[in-house]
Amino acid sequence: MSKLSGILRKYFITGLLVIIPMWGTYLILKTLFTSLDGVLGDLLQKQFHFYIPGFGVISLLFLILLTGLFVANIFGRKLVKMWEEFLQQVPVVRNVYSTVKAVVDTFSNPNKEKLSRVVLVEFPRKGCFTLGFVTGHPNEEISSIAGEPLINVYVPTTPNPTGGYMVLFPEREVKSLSMTVEEGMKMILSTGAVNPPSRKSNVVGSAESLLTGKRG
Repeated sequence: MSKLSGILRKYFITGLLVIIPMWGTYLILKTLFTSLDGVLGDLLQKQFHFYIPGFGVISLLFLILLTGLFVANIFGRKLVKMWEEFLQQVPVVRNVYSTVKAVVDTFSNPNKEKLSRVVLVEFPRKGCFTLGFVTGHPNEEISSIAGEPLINVYVPTTPNPTGGYMVLFPEREVKSLSMTVEEGMKMILSTGAVNPPSRKSNVVGSAESLLTGKRG
């Protein structure tokens, strides 16, 4: 019975890990569809006196596409820059906008230089290890006060990587990993359920590039 119970528990957890993301995605998309279609659909109905289910979402997608095309040219970029400069002058709004924009910019393309590589660090205490992302190096003042070379490491929380800690680790305490930034993100988002393949032959080279990244 204990063996059967173990097998059933294993299959149950496996099924749960598959169903939860699917169901969560369905609920999020359903909520977005209902909310957006309700707002834009009501607006279209008032303005044009007709309503087609889903037309509000289609209009939103079309608006996003037009916005992308507009911003892609020089005039659009200048206009967006002026708008951002205006928002930076508004108290409270500038803090919220800057934070949201920084998070979106970072995680919309995790392969950018902002998250240059995945490392293993001891956090939140000695003997406990977690994944981190190298984001750069502190200025000379900080390194001189610390008395040794430091590395900026972002340690995200799981399953929401937009929250976390920025920790300055000594270079000697940072262990470079062979996994890519995308693979590291997948591991964090899945709470460790998705593990990237091991590339032991590349670990040495990655460690060397970590230590020389500041100078390269």
